[in-house]
Amino acid sequence: MPFPVAFMVGFTELVRMLVLLVMYVGLPTLLIVVVYNYLDGKRGYEERIAGLEQRVAELEQEQSTE
Repeated sequence: MPFPVAFMVGFTELVRMLVLLVMYVGLPTLLIVVVYNYLDGKRGYEERIAGLEQRVAELEQEQSTE
């Protein structure tokens, strides 16, 4: 039965190639995404901008009532 042996040799090489692909492409991509999301969340640009816009609206409201 040489067919299962030949299949297993090719299968193990395929698994090795897929593992290397995940290690060399998937892990760095995942690391970049995690670092980007961490830094973006740490800075919190959207929350700060929304807070500043709200404060500007309050000041404009106060100025218009005077």
